Amino acid sequence: MDRLAYLVRRLLLVIPTFIGITVVCFMLTRFLPGGPVEMRMMRMRGMAAQGGAGEASGGAGASYISETYKKELEKQFGFDKPVLRQYYDWLVVNRMGMKLPSYDYPNKTAWQLISSRIPISIWFGLASFLLTYLICVPLGIAKALKHRQPFDAASSVVVFVAYAIPSFAFAMMLKMFLCGTVDGLWDVFPLGGVSSDFDTDVSFWTWFRDRAWHMVLPICCYVAGGFAMLTLLMKNSLLDQISADYVRTVIAKGGTRKRAIWLHAFRNALIPVATGLGSMIGLLFAGSIIIETIFEIPGMGRLSWDALIGRDYAVFLALLALTASFQLVGNLISDVLYMVIDPRIDFSKK
Repeated sequence: MDRLAYLVRRLLLVIPTFIGITVVCFMLTRFLPGGPVEMRMMRMRGMAAQGGAGEASGGAGASYISETYKKELEKQFGFDKPVLRQYYDWLVVNRMGMKLPSYDYPNKTAWQLISSRIPISIWFGLASFLLTYLICVPLGIAKALKHRQPFDAASSVVVFVAYAIPSFAFAMMLKMFLCGTVDGLWDVFPLGGVSSDFDTDVSFWTWFRDRAWHMVLPICCYVAGGFAMLTLLMKNSLLDQISADYVRTVIAKGGTRKRAIWLHAFRNALIPVATGLGSMIGLLFAGSIIIETIFEIPGMGRLSWDALIGRDYAVFLALLALTASFQLVGNLISDVLYMVIDPRIDFSKK
């Protein structure tokens, strides 16, 4: 009952947290200079200045355009209403901004642009997420069991090298050595994109192999980003549990070391790893701006960057709301996993 009450409290806490995140970001988009109204006015001034008018009249024309259309632009973008009313319309009427038309692509709503990028982000995010855990957790266990042995030292070199190389540098190195950008080096993988342009319809397996081949290098960069942290977290957590008193007690009572590690220490060692599992769900949809830009992947990260640079706040805020929602849900999943792995935790109020 205490666990259910704790989950209900955590679920109720999601609502004010989400509102707090979106309110702060929404207010920033309304009060920071250089918004969509200002950018549209700058374009109009430039068009007026190139209209062939004289120097004096050109300046007056530009000023006239700005003053004449400013209120019309504010009304077009919905900035003529009080800020709280704007936030209510964005949150409730327009479903977290998903129904709003994009500022840069007026014929498409924010949700239409986002939904076209979600499958790609899921492909890359889910594949990198699974590979990261499938590689790092067993590697961390092996390093803990072979602590201070040659395998531990050799694998530590690989881990720290992967940690030291920035993701953008690693991506450029992979493209240089494996994509044929430099004469004399290997031309094995495509330069970018998510699939090839087939002239005719192909079978599912041909399409799948082509998609997987395009994903190899970007996923390597995704995995390398969290490779070191997760591996060392798993190793150090298992080492702490192996040295705990209850493991020595199991061995003193006649249990083997193997039994003490795998039936007792291993489960407790998964607690810090599992608690970070849910928080990574948000990353599945957020994407990576740098990796998607280098490999020309039309994913969520690149869309959010383009929306922010272009002041397309309709798309940017919708992306923010979606990412924040998944992140909060991921935190709830972490809490559930925490309770499943360690049932000893008492959630009752003191």
